Formats: sequence, C-alpha cells, structure tokens
Amino acid sequence: MQTPFDPILGRRSLLRGFGTLGALAVGTRLGSAAALTFSAPLPQGSGNLVLLELAGGNDGLSTVAPFADDAYQKARPKLAFGKDEVVVLDDYRGLNAKATGLHEAWEAGELAIVEGCGYPEPNRSHFKSMEIWHTADLRGRDAGQGWVGRLAEAVWKEELDPNRMVHVGSDKPFSLNSDVHNAASFVLPAGYRWIDNEGPMGKVAHADEPADQGEEEAGSTLDALRRAYGDAAESSTEVRAAVAAYRPRVEYPQTDLGRALLTSAALLQGATQSRILSVRLGGFDHHNDLRRRHDLCMAELGGALSAFRRDLAGTERGDATTLLAFSEFGRRLAENGSRGADHGVAGPMFVMGPRVRGGLYGEHPSLTDLDKGDLKHTTDFRRVYADVAGSLFDVKTKDYLGKGYKKLGLLR
Repeated sequence: MQTPFDPILGRRSLLRGFGTLGALAVGTRLGSAAALTFSAPLPQGSGNLVLLELAGGNDGLSTVAPFADDAYQKARPKLAFGKDEVVVLDDYRGLNAKATGLHEAWEAGELAIVEGCGYPEPNRSHFKSMEIWHTADLRGRDAGQGWVGRLAEAVWKEELDPNRMVHVGSDKPFSLNSDVHNAASFVLPAGYRWIDNEGPMGKVAHADEPADQGEEEAGSTLDALRRAYGDAAESSTEVRAAVAAYRPRVEYPQTDLGRALLTSAALLQGATQSRILSVRLGGFDHHNDLRRRHDLCMAELGGALSAFRRDLAGTERGDATTLLAFSEFGRRLAENGSRGADHGVAGPMFVMGPRVRGGLYGEHPSLTDLDKGDLKHTTDFRRVYADVAGSLFDVKTKDYLGKGYKKLGLLR
C-alpha cells in the first residue's frame, strides 16, 4: 500500500505537493497569509467532520472479527481469525490487530463501532452502491445533490466559502456535490483543483481555457471563468498558507492516507475555514488473497489514524473533530475458492473522536440467518449520518436527509 516518498514526511514534503499550482498562487498574498496559523474559534456547539471512504467493499468480518461464532469459523476455514489473532473487544468479537489507530481510540473510549450497516434492497455494484452512500438516497445520483452538499446548504445557507468542504485526493466524491456550495479538491503531489459544480464549464476552472461558444455566450463564459479563477486563486493561497504554517506534532506514515490526513489536519487547524474534509483509502476489493491484502489495508488505515488522532489530541479544533469511516458494502460470509470473499451487503461503520461515546452500536448480523449467503443489514447507514452530522452542525435531520432516521446517541 505504500508508495515511494521523501524519507522525512513533514512540512517541506507537503509544500512540494503544491509546487504545480503556478498561476493559481498569488505570491504577495501568500506572503502575508502564511503568518496565519489558526482561524477564529468555532461557534459554540459546532464541530468538524472528516469522512473516510474505504473504497472497494471493506470486509467487515476481517475488521471486526466474530472469532467466537462457530458459523464464522466454519464458513471461513482459511480466512477466519482466532481469538489470539485480534485485539479482543468482548467475548465474541475483536478488532483486526493491524488497525492500531482504531485500537487506541477504542481504549480511550473514543471509538464507536456501528455494526450491520446497510440499506434496503442492497445493490452489489461498486458504483451504484457508492452512489447510494454518497447521496443517502436509494436513487443514487438521480436524487440530485450529495448528502454532504445538502448538509452544507442546511448549515450555511447562502454563506459561501470555497474551502469549507475539501476533498484531499483524486476524484471528488459525489457526496460533496451541491447546487450552492462548491468544494475544493486537490491531490498531493499533483496539485490543487477548485471545483465549480454549477459553473458554465461544469468542471475545473482554468483561466487560459479557450471559449468556443458564440461571441455573447463566450463573453459571459469568460467572465464567469475569471470570477471562478479569482476564487480559485484566493482559495489556493489559503490552502498553501495553512500547509506552510502547520507544524504536525507527530510523524505521519509515508502512505497516501497518511499524507491525506496530515493535510486534513493542516486545513482543520489553519485559517481556511475548512469544516468538512473528505479522504479516501482504496484497495478493499479482495476477491482473492484476502487475509494478506486486507491486513495491508488495515495497517495503512491504523497507522494513519493513529498519527491523525495523536496530532490533533488536546487542541481546540481536534477536540471538535469527528471522523466517520464507511464502505459501499461488506463481503459475503463464505470464503471463495481464491481465499477471498465476494461482494456482500452489511458491514460496520466507525466513528472516532473526543466527542464520541465509545462502544458497540447496532446489532451484529446473524451468521446463520442469511439472505442468499449475505449478511442482512441491521442498521440503516443514514442513521449514522443523521447522528454525527446533526450533532456536529446542530441541524435537523429532515433538512438534509429527510425524516425517519432515529439517532443512535453516538456523540456527546
């Protein structure tokens, strides 16, 4: 899972990631903005949300392993974990031993594990299922905006800020799509992109892009592009300043997720007004060689989460930050002939942070009462969204998810 990188992951290596910004940076403004280290305190009762997508279909039974269940051991003779191979949570289940950040948060009482998450009439396509998770709607993209985009509108109305929602990584998730609030997106080390969801070009804003419309339309488009370019320049300046000013208190792992969470910490602690961060860890589609490959994913996840948690611990912004991890579906109970597991349905979600009431939530799916070999979901994933986002941003669930999603009591 690791990629070649500078042996010392810190401020200078992060800054190199922004070297391709070119004209998007405004040098004189950067010089003055770089002195800004922390933004104003958050409003009373509000918080920050970090969304972590475990892409590919995380095997929940190898993440939170029900080692004491005979049906689990029988269905997975080569994949099942024994009690001595996991970090024991109780007499039935244990956490994957590689997921160190999750262990530490659990021991501190700052990790909620919500078991059996899913939705009615499940879809086993990666793309369609992720659409459903990103929109919190069974129609997927046909529903319109992403659920985080709707949340932003409920919280901030017409008060716009291009850095309020940021995706650190490639392929901005549809969850951040909004008719009103644009989201920033950038990749390390490739550079920065400012996404104009509803702009005339419907894509990344570039000032030097030629217009091929008619004269009147081209003039209107060019004006709109110039405005978008101005927003992009200001936004990128703030991002660069936040990274330049940030001094992480721990060394982050030299992994993609480690870099993404380090950058997220810089934005949360900096003067960017970033309140919702999105990151992604891929590689979970383990149809073969699941034990080895999943352990590699857990090691990357665990190391990055451990550093992120320790870096933010005890800071005002850190105490206000909650991380929510999810995947588009789980894996089937039975292992296949390639020592892997195929697309399934239900799986666990993880909520981590100082405001979290740690513990087990929901109900572990039965390993004997199956739906054509799949675990039946016991908790609608939208209840977790409703609980976390509603608590962090003090908004009514109906304003961004609709009605009917009873909270689980995950946050203080």
